[in-house]
Amino acid sequence: MNSIDLIRDNLRKSREIALARIEDMREHGTVFPTPNGGAHTLWLLGHLAYIEGLVISEFLCGEQNPLATWKELFDGDDVSADIRAFPPFDEVLSTCHTMRESTLELLDSLTEADLDGPSAACPEGFDDCFGTARQCFQYVADHWYMHRGQLADARRAAGLDRMWV
Repeated sequence: MNSIDLIRDNLRKSREIALARIEDMREHGTVFPTPNGGAHTLWLLGHLAYIEGLVISEFLCGEQNPLATWKELFDGDDVSADIRAFPPFDEVLSTCHTMRESTLELLDSLTEADLDGPSAACPEGFDDCFGTARQCFQYVADHWYMHRGQLADARRAAGLDRMWV
């Protein structure tokens, strides 16, 4: 297996694993994972979509993040408890699916050698994370995996059973 296939598989699996947990939380989307707040499921869903646009559209391609208007809501340390501040759950979920499909389409247009090409707008000092196409694609897959713990905590706080895969 070459690395482009591994990245494609990681993108597919991270989507399946994270979204299974998220979609099951539709009715509990704003339950905070701890008594002190934290990242509720609706915020995590929007955050995943926003960061995917940031890394792939902005850093890799040098284009504007198609979700740039979501920055204040989904890319900060403060997660709002005001449900009125958020787009509807299904809208955010649909956007998240669209972002991942766009990422996979871009990946499918590249060759293994293309993955070593430089990113168009890697932030200064972050070459080791976003310096090449390969790093950007792998980062977005890893980012979805990284948030599984927060999703597990939100599920537990909502009284839902643990998901095993």
